Amino acid sequence: MFCFLYPSLIPSDLELSLCSCRGFWVYDYWVFSVRIIFFFFNSIWSTLVGLSPLNRLTSRLPMGPVRGLKRKRKVEKKVERNSSAAPAPSEKEQEPVDWWHEFSKRITGPLSLSKDSDKFESILKVSRNTFNYICSLVKEDMMAKPSNFVGTNGKPLSINDQVAIALRRLSSGESLLTIGDSFGINQSTVSQVTWRFVEAMEERGLHHLQWPATEAEMAEIKSKFERIRGLPNCCGAIDTTHIMMCLPSMDSSNNVWFDREKNHSMVLQAIVDPEMRFRDIVTGWPGSMNESMVLRSSGFFKLCEKGKRLNGKKIELSEGSEVREYIIGDVAFPLLPWLVTPYHGKELSETRAEFNKRHFATRMVAQRALARLKEMWRIVQGVMWRPDKHKLPRIILVCCLLHNIVIDLEDEVQDEMPLSHQHDSGYRQQTCDSVDKNASVQRDKLSLYLSGRLPP
Repeated sequence: MFCFLYPSLIPSDLELSLCSCRGFWVYDYWVFSVRIIFFFFNSIWSTLVGLSPLNRLTSRLPMGPVRGLKRKRKVEKKVERNSSAAPAPSEKEQEPVDWWHEFSKRITGPLSLSKDSDKFESILKVSRNTFNYICSLVKEDMMAKPSNFVGTNGKPLSINDQVAIALRRLSSGESLLTIGDSFGINQSTVSQVTWRFVEAMEERGLHHLQWPATEAEMAEIKSKFERIRGLPNCCGAIDTTHIMMCLPSMDSSNNVWFDREKNHSMVLQAIVDPEMRFRDIVTGWPGSMNESMVLRSSGFFKLCEKGKRLNGKKIELSEGSEVREYIIGDVAFPLLPWLVTPYHGKELSETRAEFNKRHFATRMVAQRALARLKEMWRIVQGVMWRPDKHKLPRIILVCCLLHNIVIDLEDEVQDEMPLSHQHDSGYRQQTCDSVDKNASVQRDKLSLYLSGRLPP
């Protein structure tokens, strides 16, 4: 490839002087004419290749085919664009930052000294899959309201951060101060984040706690209950527990919360299925009310009395002997046509004693569910310091929703939880003497059926 420079168009003063001295004016004009012709043709050539004389004089660009040069320019521009758009090799190879890895680094205080402080499940009491589901459930509501929640790094708290803080508060039962110290935020932020989470769960999670909606679903529940110890057509097990509170004794208005064991408490009544899932709950009533009073004040009681619940198919125990749908509870509840309780007394017949054993083994699922609830969501296990009595029922509800979500998602963390039935330590068994005559007849039929002594 060649490089050309344009010769000067006008002769220099030195050239003119030399030509005039030697008398070669004709020659000089001939040379001048040749140069004009030379410049004309080179100008045409420069135009064809797309280069101005100025460019060729200053940059010495190489000459070459027009099409080849254009192609080369396109390739160069494409490479330049790609090189500017593509990330650096180190950035491209870098894996996405794991939220928990970064979040666990910010844990401080006594919690950071735990040997399992970096283990997700030990801190939040749920698996990552369940955590992600809960985040998706509440994200829209929690992020809809503007907030100025920030962490120790000065960045706004993400939805994952907020859900983690709320779950830790509910699952550990630790004080606002302790939670704040652990995550590097102030107490008010812990309180506000937790309450915002509670409100969002109330709005978005209620479908996880509902009475069976179809006959098929109820039939499956009945079948599982019957497989425990043979009770036919049983639809649930009922029990109550106390959520203890520390209230100022000087305030006489708090006397209503004083229960039979001299504690300030709030009652939670729950009906559960064979998998320890809550199907109906009632809470907010003061501890001074016994089990029978709480039951009779519930919406579930009113529905059953009106025939709008536990009104499904009866099953035939023997010819001419049927049993309706019912739930079971301990002796603290009244014996009703739809609520079967065990026989009272110590000196019981063999048939009745056998019935009580089967009844106890079956209703144990309710005690275990309440024990699991308090063990996993410890904010309702200990003594709550002067809680807002209007907000506490909503916190209890959300803990029940979280309990059910763990079951619905088949979270493996529940397999690691101890299987206990002690949920009201220090509370003595109460007895209700209220007996419905028709209910007593039905219980006798069940007793004879389970012992194989019911006439065919």
